[in-house]
Amino acid sequence: MNAFQELLQQPASPPALGTWIMSASPLVAEAMGHAGFGWAVIDMEHTPLDQMELIHLLQAVAGTPMRPVVRVPWNDPVTIKRVLDAGATTLLVPFVQNAEEARDAVAATRYPPEGRRGMAGMSRASRFGTAPDYLRTANQGLCVIVQLETAEAIGQLEAIAAVPGVDALFIGPGDLSATMGHVAQLTHPAVLEITAQAVQRAKAVGKPIGTVGGTVEVVQRYRAMGFDFTAIASDLGLLMRSAQAAIGALGQPPAEGSTVSGGY
Repeated sequence: MNAFQELLQQPASPPALGTWIMSASPLVAEAMGHAGFGWAVIDMEHTPLDQMELIHLLQAVAGTPMRPVVRVPWNDPVTIKRVLDAGATTLLVPFVQNAEEARDAVAATRYPPEGRRGMAGMSRASRFGTAPDYLRTANQGLCVIVQLETAEAIGQLEAIAAVPGVDALFIGPGDLSATMGHVAQLTHPAVLEITAQAVQRAKAVGKPIGTVGGTVEVVQRYRAMGFDFTAIASDLGLLMRSAQAAIGALGQPPAEGSTVSGGY
C-alpha cells in the first residue's frame, strides 16, 4: 500500500500531523523528518526546487519516518511524469477546479491503459530497472491528492471526489481566502464556514480531506472541524517564528520590516 494512504488508515487521535518543506534544503528536510512529523509536503509550486533538487530531498527524507508528499507546480502531465520518475509516489496537485481537471491529474499519474503516463524503464522510481514488474504494478502504489482552492472548486467537491484515482482532497486556505475577497485573512468567518462545510461534505462521500494552518491554534480549530489530516506551518515558518520569539524574549526589538506575519 502507498505509505501516505497507509498513514491515513491508521487509527489516530489526533489526526496525522504534517508540515511543509519550503527551504529546498535536503539537510533541513532530513532534520524535519526526524522531528516527529508523520508526513510533509515537499513543495515545488512556491519554492525554487527543480528535478534534481527534488531527488535530493526525497533521498534525504527516505531514512526518516516522515512520508513525503510532493506538490507539483501545476496540473501538468509533463511535470507529473518527471516527478513520478524521480521517485515520488504521493502527489498533491494544486488548483483543481472540477472533475475534468481531476481526471487529467489522475491520468497523468497512470501508465496505460488506465492513463497516459509515459513509460521509462530506467528511472529512479523503478530502482533503475531493478524493481520487479514495475511498469505493470506502479499504478497500484500511487496516491493522488487534489487541492481545492476556490469556492467554485469546493462547489464541485462531490464530483471531484467521485473521480476514480482521487484518493484525498486538500483545502488550500491561502488561495481560498484570497479568491473569496479576504486576502491574507485565512480565518475570516466566511472562509471558515465554507471550509467546515467542505469537511462535512467530504465525510458524507467518504473521502479523506486535509489542510494546513500556520499556528497551533489554527490547526486545533481545523482538527475540531474534523479534518482527517492537517499540516502546521513550514520549515521556514517554524524557523522564522522561533528565531523572532527568541529575539523578543531577550529584549531585542526586531529589525525594521522583519516581523513575520501570515502564511505558513
